[in-house]
Amino acid sequence: MPGCRFMESYISTAIPTSPFMNLLYRSNFSPIDGANYVIPVAKTPDLTATLKSISRAYQLPETPLTEDFKGDFKECLIMYPASGGKVILLGMGDKKSASTVLGAFRFAGFKHKTLFGKSLALDFLHTNLENRTELIDLAVNGLLLGGYKIGLYKTAKSDTPAPESIPELLTIFSTADPAKVSAAVEKGVAAAAVQAKIMDLVNAAPNKKTPVILGEAALRSGGHYGYSVKVMDRAQCETEGLHAFLSVNDGSAEAPAFIILEYKPAAAIVGLPKIGLAGKGVTFDTGGVNIKPSANLWLMKSDMGGAGAVMGAVELAARLQLPVQIYAAIPCTENVTDGKSTKPGSVINSFAGKTIEVIDTDAEGRLVLADAVAYTVKHFSPDVLIDLATLTGSIVSTLGYNAAGLFCNNDAVRDLLLEAGDAVGERLWAMPLWDVYGDDMRSDVADIANLSSKPVAGAITAAKFIETFVGPDTPWAHIDIAGVALANTELGSQRTATAYGVRVLVEFMERYAASVKAPTMKAAEG
Repeated sequence: MPGCRFMESYISTAIPTSPFMNLLYRSNFSPIDGANYVIPVAKTPDLTATLKSISRAYQLPETPLTEDFKGDFKECLIMYPASGGKVILLGMGDKKSASTVLGAFRFAGFKHKTLFGKSLALDFLHTNLENRTELIDLAVNGLLLGGYKIGLYKTAKSDTPAPESIPELLTIFSTADPAKVSAAVEKGVAAAAVQAKIMDLVNAAPNKKTPVILGEAALRSGGHYGYSVKVMDRAQCETEGLHAFLSVNDGSAEAPAFIILEYKPAAAIVGLPKIGLAGKGVTFDTGGVNIKPSANLWLMKSDMGGAGAVMGAVELAARLQLPVQIYAAIPCTENVTDGKSTKPGSVINSFAGKTIEVIDTDAEGRLVLADAVAYTVKHFSPDVLIDLATLTGSIVSTLGYNAAGLFCNNDAVRDLLLEAGDAVGERLWAMPLWDVYGDDMRSDVADIANLSSKPVAGAITAAKFIETFVGPDTPWAHIDIAGVALANTELGSQRTATAYGVRVLVEFMERYAASVKAPTMKAAEG
């Protein structure tokens, strides 16, 4: 619960446990001895009527409620009913979106973690928000993420909460179907646990998360949650012909790791959709020979945010036993410079057999993804393929820090991804993928150049480069998360990891599985 490190960490080997010892569901409101309550309230025309209803239910004086609480975003009003405990009214503002709900509950989990006590109740009977089952998932997820602690390497542990600050009982007041409420809580808890692990991973110092360490982390996760993990070293990558990926690693003293994850649900089901994923895993990016400026260079430890999102999505899918097959390729390497580094102007090969003129060694993410997507298509033939990467500054200039750029060659996949992003508060914005942008990647000496000949539309031309290695027959989406992998939040004083991508990928896979022909259970043999 908020304030506790309930998640296992990729940096440690702790085994995860649920933050709640007990879950209670009630469709009718009645006070619970010693409980503290959180009630989400939006700033809507019926705000006064909602507050009066809360006043009657909790036997609270009406005047402070209706005069002092405005429902503004993240506004908190704490009141003390005669029956004991506390009532925390949590403002949702007037923007009804998943990101608003998540943000408000995360703020409450961070700001008021000491107020929750042994028994916490979330009251959705007296809220004026809609979509209450979905709201439960978002509320639980936000509250738990509000307890995330960034200080991975701090030696002082005085801020570690005492065990008694963790609620033993979570009560959900809701008229929704009890089974759906339970599933929503389970999903919110599991997602928060995985997201916190990925936040740990992205926030980790570059010397603490080399490519080999990422491979070890994936092996631990796969072993614990029952999915297959293969980690290829440099020799194996050379045998496979992953030349573009290895060219990025040439200047690094750290060995590369090309990670393959394969997940199938435990139940024997035939006809499951095949989802391909790829995530950029550059554990530190100096830019190579085209070295980056020193300002904020330390943040390039986060250039594996796409890899983290894919690792998290596969683990969460395994925890939730999603009815899909997942095949994920995660190319992990540093991009640094020494005498063996790939030089600008070099021509390299690729897994797909296409030659690439390396115009700029700081355009390395598309090189590792070129091999990753081509490998996934050839070996797994997915029904749909999605790659994620902190790829370009161009997308940050275009969309800022509030949405990721979505490039997609299939309208149905694009629409499902947009819906999934809106549902979980990880927004996407569709960008053009017209063929005319591909003309800017022409090379006189190779099949394609890794950087556009024009200093504009950088995010689009990067997507067109990756598309070349996917091929025309696979529904594919590229998500540029450069602007959303890190954020300024109440959790820290610096820009820190968001685990963006974990939830939107899982939500998409659920929706995609539901949209295709329903799979059937495999008949028992014998």
